[in-house]
Amino acid sequence: MTRTASAFWLNESGKGEVRQVTLAGPGPGEVEVRTLFSGVSRGTETLVFRGGVPENQHAVMRAPFQEGEFPWPVKYGYLNVGVVEHGPERLRGRTVFCLYPHQTRYVVPETAVTLVPDTVPAARAVLAGTVETAVNAVWDARPLIGDRIAVVGGGMVGSSIAAVLATFPGARVQLVDADPARAAVADQLGIGFALPGNALDGCDLVFHASATEPGLTTALNLLAPEGRVVELSWYGDRKIAVPLGEFFHSRRLTIRSSQVGTVGRPDRTYAERMALALDLLADDRFDALITGDSRFEELPDVMPRLADGEIPALCHRIDYSHINYGGSHVSE
Repeated sequence: MTRTASAFWLNESGKGEVRQVTLAGPGPGEVEVRTLFSGVSRGTETLVFRGGVPENQHAVMRAPFQEGEFPWPVKYGYLNVGVVEHGPERLRGRTVFCLYPHQTRYVVPETAVTLVPDTVPAARAVLAGTVETAVNAVWDARPLIGDRIAVVGGGMVGSSIAAVLATFPGARVQLVDADPARAAVADQLGIGFALPGNALDGCDLVFHASATEPGLTTALNLLAPEGRVVELSWYGDRKIAVPLGEFFHSRRLTIRSSQVGTVGRPDRTYAERMALALDLLADDRFDALITGDSRFEELPDVMPRLADGEIPALCHRIDYSHINYGGSHVSE
């Protein structure tokens, strides 16, 4: 008997397909998970989809359970929520999050899954990987009570940072984006919104996540003297210009990077960071970051439309609940 599962693979720029993949039985210390939902992180995944990962970043950009090599063919993704069907008794039947690609079921080490708290719906828990990035960015930035903060770029990462900071004590938090539609997201998060030309300046701290040159320029323009930009944008194979003339030196401004591959606090582990991200998702305001749903088998059609902006999205959720497993994952 050969056990199989269905997985979404990227074949070449602009194309993808659902493939049958062999599924080994779980061994000691492993779990088998049946996927309930996965999420498409539009920025990173569409960059991978168009083949935009620079060759010198192929190793850095690998997802934890990626198969294949950049640029194609590759099985890529990292927002997955499912139910443990086989494994240790303490995990069986529990809902878990895993940094796994879009696949109907999979086997991983039990250390690769994080329990989803009972207070967090599985459908919202797909955001955990991006909220983990936001948590790390805030740790890197170390905001202070009363800071004037802007988040430039209201995509999935930027909006997640804004959501994490929405209740930060005494802070003035504003989401800045060139798309007026992002105002609705900011409103649901309970923070201010502005187009780039109308944003409040005098900021102590700006998070930049627009992955554009104008966005980075806006981030620098909004800073007060001694202000800091925390750069989260991933530009892939693009070269960008950074405006380091004018007031950059006279105001003693700082640009620093933040990347989730390193924990932003030496006293915390990767597991603790992920658990914190899931705890934060008990707040239903994060539902504002989920902007669409599709069925798993629709991914080959949906991914190109997400990549070219035909489907505007923050996190696009993929639903597996309709799949009838009834033995279909087992073949002779």
